[in-house]
Amino acid sequence: MLIDLFTQLRQGQVPVSLRELLDLIAALEQRVASLDVNDFYLLARACMVKDEKYYDRFDRAFGQYFAGLQAQGDITDALIPSHWLESDFLKQLSDEEKARIEALGGLDKLLDTLKERLEEQHDRHAGGNKWVGTGGTSPFGHSGYNPEGIRIGGESKHKRAVKVWEKREFRNLDDSVELGTRNIKVALRKLRKFARTGAADQLDLDDTIRSTARNAGLLDLKMVPERHNAAKVLLFLDVGGSMDPFIRTCEELFSAARTEFKHLEYFYFHNCVYEKVWRDNRRRYDEAIPTLDVLHTYGRDYRVIFVGDAAMSPYELADRFGSVEHMNEEPGQLWLQRILDTWDKVIWLNPSSERYWHYTQSTQMIQQQLDNHMYPLTLEGIEAGIRYLSR
Repeated sequence: MLIDLFTQLRQGQVPVSLRELLDLIAALEQRVASLDVNDFYLLARACMVKDEKYYDRFDRAFGQYFAGLQAQGDITDALIPSHWLESDFLKQLSDEEKARIEALGGLDKLLDTLKERLEEQHDRHAGGNKWVGTGGTSPFGHSGYNPEGIRIGGESKHKRAVKVWEKREFRNLDDSVELGTRNIKVALRKLRKFARTGAADQLDLDDTIRSTARNAGLLDLKMVPERHNAAKVLLFLDVGGSMDPFIRTCEELFSAARTEFKHLEYFYFHNCVYEKVWRDNRRRYDEAIPTLDVLHTYGRDYRVIFVGDAAMSPYELADRFGSVEHMNEEPGQLWLQRILDTWDKVIWLNPSSERYWHYTQSTQMIQQQLDNHMYPLTLEGIEAGIRYLSR
């Protein structure tokens, strides 16, 4: 059994060796874990994964081997019975019917109405236009249609929700991805600036030759400090939701940036930067970093690069409580402006096709706030953004 799991991990590109397998066998012989699959999962991961960046690969391989591994429940179970959200009924609407459906009229109205529905509703509903349910035209639930609603559970189908109520798990970007092309590295390299700092402990061969010649052949050694890459970069990465189709592209950029910049600090966010960012998506609720701390930690000589599709509800940028995931006290545009006021050079790399940007109001709002320094996440776009940052 363990040999098969070991083989599955190797096939999933988790760098495990026989040493890790023997450690796992020894731990099982000492009864470190019970027969519970969750306990075994934690033990196996502790023994066989030596770097957290491989956790996602381990999870996929483990899940494939132990087919049927159940995900943990989320917060919706506590307030909304799960059978209310079973999407066994899907309402099919024509374009004319969709056009006749009206939005409730703003985020505050949606939140107030949802509170009323939860107080009044006692049974499951499907295909309706009022209650929390599935498959209808109600603004609450999932698998239906409404021009502006709150999705509770399920999967996004029409990208219309202005708030999402579910447990959302994002994964970290893998910085070991092998790039399909070196051109991304070459484009980023143009931002690098070199400076000599520290003690003079390296031989300056050219100056030594010149000085020795001027000194009638007597050796005159000349030393210089080591040459360092002095470029400093803050990288803010949007993860989850509409960014999922762009994971591979973002991982390639992340890998290149980790290689090219010695002074690189990175942070994750979802849709827009608010009062907190994080470094590890698995611990984003427990180990979040106040954005104000970031603003006060890194000097003005840093260059800032945002990576995201900038596609979200306009409420997330313009309104208090507009975040799709939490009740933010201050709108996203305010936090973006604080970043623009702190660092002189800020760009936004957008992985979605440039020809679609004008269809999304939030994209236009961010592009305008950044004085049009939004560039497509293509080689040409990266080069254009780096040229601006290098000025």
